[in-house]
Amino acid sequence: MTSAETTEQQTFADLGLGPKVLKALSDVGYESPSAIQAETIPHLLEGRDVMGLAQTGTGKTAAFALPILDRLDMSQKSPQALVLAPTRELALQVCEAFEKYASHQRGVHVLPVYGGQGYGPQLTALRRGVHIVVGTPGRIMDHLEKGTLDLTQLRYLVLDEADEMLNMGFAEDVETILADTPDDKQVALFSATMPKQIRNLSQKYLHDPVEIAIERKTRTAENIAQRYLICSYPQKVDALTRILEVENFEAMIVFVRTKNETETLAEKLRARGFGAAAINGDVAQVQRERTVNQLKDGKLDILVATDVAARGIDVPRITHVVNYDIPTDTESYVHRIGRTGRAGRSGDAISFITPRERYLLKHIEKATRQPLTQMQLPSVEDVNATRLTRFDDKITEALESPQIGFFRDVIGHYVKNHDVPEADVAAALAIVLQGDTPLIMEDQPEPQRRPRKEYDDRGDRGGRDRGSRGPRRGPSQPMATYKIQVGKRHRVEPRQIVGAIANEGGLGRNDFGAITIRGDYSLVELPAKLPGDAWDKLRETRISGKLIELSRDYGPKKGKKPAQD
Repeated sequence: MTSAETTEQQTFADLGLGPKVLKALSDVGYESPSAIQAETIPHLLEGRDVMGLAQTGTGKTAAFALPILDRLDMSQKSPQALVLAPTRELALQVCEAFEKYASHQRGVHVLPVYGGQGYGPQLTALRRGVHIVVGTPGRIMDHLEKGTLDLTQLRYLVLDEADEMLNMGFAEDVETILADTPDDKQVALFSATMPKQIRNLSQKYLHDPVEIAIERKTRTAENIAQRYLICSYPQKVDALTRILEVENFEAMIVFVRTKNETETLAEKLRARGFGAAAINGDVAQVQRERTVNQLKDGKLDILVATDVAARGIDVPRITHVVNYDIPTDTESYVHRIGRTGRAGRSGDAISFITPRERYLLKHIEKATRQPLTQMQLPSVEDVNATRLTRFDDKITEALESPQIGFFRDVIGHYVKNHDVPEADVAAALAIVLQGDTPLIMEDQPEPQRRPRKEYDDRGDRGGRDRGSRGPRRGPSQPMATYKIQVGKRHRVEPRQIVGAIANEGGLGRNDFGAITIRGDYSLVELPAKLPGDAWDKLRETRISGKLIELSRDYGPKKGKKPAQD
């Protein structure tokens, strides 16, 4: 197996491609081949079968599309090349790439074939003659069974993201299609992973293939900044809203686990004034295509999607990916964040991690060999600073408008007739423009919980007033009050405090007394004698991304003797 490495001196001309293909590459601004392209293209031009181990976003589409276009027989009207892709989105993306690279080859016909689209246009195109068919296994099988797709003259076959096709249950369809094609065809198989099933497929249908792998220090692109935020599930909507307010993003994909959640979250974001739409397996194909095009054209900024629905989406505007629900496997994580940072552009990936999901964070860091940077929840002050800056920018932009003179006369007329200072008129206009959405976000106080009385085992009211929260403790254990540096402004809840301190400090349910949440800090009753290792662990504990800085609290009264440990 050869290992591909990009060389800065190498050009596409060095790979043996013809002038028409090179001219198209020049038009789109491609200068030097990526690692997979540099190693794959010469072998495919020589007619060798290729098995490539390549991650998403490495440029593998051009690696197989360019050699196919370079060797097309324009006189042959039946399909010469078939590309199998796992999803409709990827099939469309591959078609677009072929058409882009064939811009200087007159008469090249490329046909996308996938489910959810009417048979009529596909049948018409096939009757007229196509050179390249790009499709999903299911719809290709439909055409083969109906006798509407002739693969007897096929010369090139590509399996793109083969592991994903098999994971989606297309193994039998793929083998049937391969068996129904000429034995002397050239085959290129690309896969992000190389499980046994892919290896068996290669041994059965590829002839003496050249095996190519991309050696990378990490499995995620280095040009993608990866961050995470610790937050509870109820905090997620508010956290995402604040991130959308302060992050300088152009377009974003927000990943959730379920189809229902895509619709729910998209609706919540629209209610907060953001341009968001949902995409999942239940959305009709026409609507899916329209939504992706809106994202490309800037008519939509946020796509809320499931893993499968987002496969193959390549939109240059996507600067951010948010894992609203962190995936449970590292492969999904790599595929998700690969939607940004494409073709060498920089990107940002932000993952929401609940306290119970910290282990998933460790798995991701271990698998990708890249540490994720913890971020803090943007504060109300951060959000307001961003809003005021954007408001300033709008004023500056408006001052350049050719209508400024007309409206200056309108304001002057109002000032003259109502004897009101111009600054007050400007402030009044700002209020009018503000509408129902306040310019400044207000810090919402933590909802007050009514003190709760505990019932003892006999049904009598007993126990004590627990304040915000407090699991009942054994009466014999001496307790003390401790102070932690998180409070209402950090939007913490009693259960977060209990969960974090219990998990990190090795404490049990009966080790907690009253919890009182104040503005910038909270007071927690814990055992008066904390073990030494518990102290050490709790000093490094974070809640809502902030160090709690645990310390004993002796109350506000002067002269009060500190409790003895």
